[in-house]
Amino acid sequence: MSNDPLLQPYQLKHLRLRNRIMITSHEPAYSENGMPTERYRTYHVERAKAGVALTMTAGSAAVSLDSPPVFDNLLVYKDEIVPWMKQLTDECHEHGAAVMIQLTHLGRRTRWDKGEWLPAVSPSHKREASHRSFPKKMEDWDIQRIIKDYTDAAERMVAAGLDGIELQAYGHLMDQFWSPLTNTLDGPYGGNLDNRLRFTFDLLKSIRQRVGNEFIVGLRYTGDEMLSGGLTQEDGLSISQRLKDSGMVDFLNIVRGHIDTDAGLTDLIPIQGMRNSPHLDFAGEIRAATEFPTFHAAKIPDVATARYAIASGKVDMVGMTRAHMTDPHIIRKIIAGDEDNIRPCVGANYCLDRIYQGGAAFCIHNPATGREQTMPHDITKAEVRKKIVIVGAGPGGLEAARVAAERGHEVTVFEALNDAGGQIRLTAQSPRRHEMMGIIDWRMSQCERLGVSFHFNTYAEAEQIQAENPDVVIIATGGLPDTDVLGSGNELVVSSWDILSRSIKPGSNVLLFDDAGDHAALQAAEVIANSGAKLEIITPDRSFAPEVMAMNLVPYMRTLQKQDVTFTVTYRLQDVRRDGDQLLATIGSDYDDGSRDFSQTRRVDQVVINHGTLPFDDLYFELRALSSNEGEVNYNELINGKPQTLTNNSEGQFQLFRIGDAISARNTHAAIYDALRLVKDL
Repeated sequence: MSNDPLLQPYQLKHLRLRNRIMITSHEPAYSENGMPTERYRTYHVERAKAGVALTMTAGSAAVSLDSPPVFDNLLVYKDEIVPWMKQLTDECHEHGAAVMIQLTHLGRRTRWDKGEWLPAVSPSHKREASHRSFPKKMEDWDIQRIIKDYTDAAERMVAAGLDGIELQAYGHLMDQFWSPLTNTLDGPYGGNLDNRLRFTFDLLKSIRQRVGNEFIVGLRYTGDEMLSGGLTQEDGLSISQRLKDSGMVDFLNIVRGHIDTDAGLTDLIPIQGMRNSPHLDFAGEIRAATEFPTFHAAKIPDVATARYAIASGKVDMVGMTRAHMTDPHIIRKIIAGDEDNIRPCVGANYCLDRIYQGGAAFCIHNPATGREQTMPHDITKAEVRKKIVIVGAGPGGLEAARVAAERGHEVTVFEALNDAGGQIRLTAQSPRRHEMMGIIDWRMSQCERLGVSFHFNTYAEAEQIQAENPDVVIIATGGLPDTDVLGSGNELVVSSWDILSRSIKPGSNVLLFDDAGDHAALQAAEVIANSGAKLEIITPDRSFAPEVMAMNLVPYMRTLQKQDVTFTVTYRLQDVRRDGDQLLATIGSDYDDGSRDFSQTRRVDQVVINHGTLPFDDLYFELRALSSNEGEVNYNELINGKPQTLTNNSEGQFQLFRIGDAISARNTHAAIYDALRLVKDL
C-alpha cells in the first residue's frame, strides 16, 4: 500500500473510491444529438482505464425542454439516454472507476432561440450578460414542472446504473433562486434566505422520494458569489450547513464566484497567468465548518498541488479535470513513480474557450483528447525502423520527433536557433503566458529520454538533409510575420513579433492593426500599453480578437482597459505614408459601398501590423523534386490512420511532408495535431 495521500481510498457512503482524484463534471461537447455516444464514452473510459477514482460526466446535463443546451450538453430529459449512459457507466466500472453525472436546469443561462424555442425561465426577469436572454419570471407551475423534470432525470440515472448525481448550483437555475440578485419572487420561493432555498430542498425531497436514500446525491455550488449584493461567504457557510443538516445530500462540491460574465467565469475557473488553486482555502473552510465530505476543483493543474489539497485535509476529493484532458494517465504515472513524465496542463484554456464558442473541447497540448477513437495517447512501435529528419523545433517539430522516437525510429532534428520552442518561445515572453513553455519543455524532456538527436544553431540546407540518408523528412519551419498587407507604406510598419521580441521599442503614439485576431496582437498591445504609449487597436472584424476567445480575452482586457487603450472595430488600415517625423495612416471600412467616404486618418509615430504568418517554406520546395511523394499527402490515408503510400517520383530518395505554420498560419494545436496524425503511422 502506498503512503501517498492521493492514492488512499475514500469511502463515500457505500461507495469506495479507489483514490482521491476525480474528474469534475464538465461538458466537452462530444455528444451526438444530446447522447453520450462512442466518442463521449471513449473519452471517459480512457481516463477510467488509467486509474481515476471518479469521473463526473456531463457538465450541465439538461433536465428540461426549456433548458436548451448552448454547447452540446447531454439531454437527460430523454428516455433514450439511459442505454447510452449505462454503456458508458458499465465500461468505466469494468476499469474500477465510479461514474456520476451533473444534472441542471440552466434557467436564464441559455438562449430562447435554441432547442424548441421556449422562453428561458428564472426567478426574475434579469438578463444574464453572457447568454443575453431576457427570461420569463417563473410561475408556480414552472417550479413544480421543473422539480418533476429533475426527479425524472435522477430516476433515469439510477436506471442507467450510475453511482450518483450532482446538482449544479452556480450560475444556473438553482442558485438563481438562492441569490438576491436574481430572485425577485415573493414567498414562498422568494424573500429571505429560507424562502430562496425552498426550491432546492423541495427538489431534493422529491428526488429522494423517487430514488431512495442509498443513491448518492451531491451539489456543486458557489459558496460566495463575490458580487456586491449577492451571496456572501457567510451565506455560503449557512447554505453548506443546511445542506448537510437536511440529510438529503451526501457531498458538497465547492466553487467560489459567479459565471454570468466572461470575467466572472474566468475568475471562477482561472486560466494561465492566474494563480493556481485560488479557492482551495475557501473550500477547506467549508469542510472545516461542516465536517462533511467536500470536493473541489479550480486550476489544480499539478500533482503537488493536488497532493497538498488532500494531505492538508482541506478537501476529501480533488478534481484535476483540465489536467486529465492534457494527460489522461496521471494516476497510472503516479502509481508507477513516473510523475516526471506527466504531460503538464499549461492553462491555455483552449478546451473551455472552444466550447463557449460552439466547438468541441480540444487540448492545445494533447490532440488525442476528444479523438480517442482515432488518435493514440500511447504510441505503438513501428514494424520497420526508419531514419526521420525533422527541420524545426517548434511545437509541431518536437511532437513529430517525440512520436517518431516513440515509434522506435532514429530521429534527427535541425533547428536554426539555439533553443527549441519556435513561436511558443516568443509567446512565452509575456509573463502571463510563460506557462506555454510547458508544451516545449515536456516534449524536449521526452525527446531526450528517447534519444532524439538535436542540431541547434543549424540552418539546414538541402544537401545537409540528403547527407542524412533519411527515409522521411518533415518540414516544421513555421512561418514569418506577414506585414505586406497595405496598399502603400508597407515599408513603414513593424510587426507584432518585433514588439513582442523587444527587437523594436514601442513608439509613444501607436496604431496597432489587428487583422488576425489572435494572441500575438494582444500580447504586443500589452507591451505597448505598459510602456506608457498611447495606443489604438483597429480591426476589420465585427468582434474584438475572435481567435483569442472569451476566457483568454479577460486578462488582456483588464490590462488594456486600465491603460485607457482605444478599441476600434469594423475598420481597416489601408495605407501609411510619412508626414514629417510622423506617420499618417488612412483608415477605411469593408462596409463602404461607395455611397459616402468612410475613410479617416490617424497621425501616429508607429504602426504595428498583426496579420498572421506566411510559411517559411523555401527548404520544402527545394526538397520536393528529391522526394518520392513530391510533398503530396493522401488525405484519405491521413484521416483514416493509414501510412502514406503515394509515390509520384520513382527516383525519390525519401518521403517529404510539412506540418504546422510551414503549411499555413493556424495555431499551436493544429501544428501538434498535424504531427501526431502523420507520424503515428510512419
